[in-house]
Amino acid sequence: MTPITSPEIEAYCTRHSSPGNAVLERLAEETHRDFQAPQMMVGDLEGAFLSFMARAIGARRILEIGTFTGCSAIWFAGALPPGGELVCVDRDPKAVAVAKRYVADAGLADRVTFRVGPALEQLATLDGTFDLIFLDADKTGYASYLEWALPRLGPRGVLLADNVLWSGRILDPQKDDDRALVAFAEKVDADPNLIRVMVPIRDGILMVRRRE
Repeated sequence: MTPITSPEIEAYCTRHSSPGNAVLERLAEETHRDFQAPQMMVGDLEGAFLSFMARAIGARRILEIGTFTGCSAIWFAGALPPGGELVCVDRDPKAVAVAKRYVADAGLADRVTFRVGPALEQLATLDGTFDLIFLDADKTGYASYLEWALPRLGPRGVLLADNVLWSGRILDPQKDDDRALVAFAEKVDADPNLIRVMVPIRDGILMVRRRE
């Protein structure tokens, strides 16, 4: 992943944001050692942003579509109030096994449920609405996940879609993932019932909610 901001600026922002913890440090070490794409972790800066957003909207029920090894899950679960729930969906059993272990190490297992398998199949089994939905899975599926998610956002629910800048490749889309992310952003733009803002945090996050 090519940084959108300079490493020095990102380091400065991270230094002036709420820190992670020792569990996240150990998780990052294992992910870099044992997985081919460790950059899929959200990292401390984006994790602090996700946690801040969950707290700011008072989220009690969060859905994460694409969990990987659990970095974002730990940030989200730690932001939940007592009785809150995080549902994590991912198709990679190896990554989910690591996520489960570190979520437990962080003392958060009682508020996290994992669903393993193709996202749309797992989403079809879920009931109710969510206060926050985090989209961080296969990019060609973003448009389909959006269609599923919008009716399931709570009254003041927020959807956050990760990697929408895709290391800048959205400016000259050449591959399927590039084109899918551009189409996803345009799909959000075209819906008059949505308000949105795209922010260049790490690899870009598109924030979406319904108009009141």
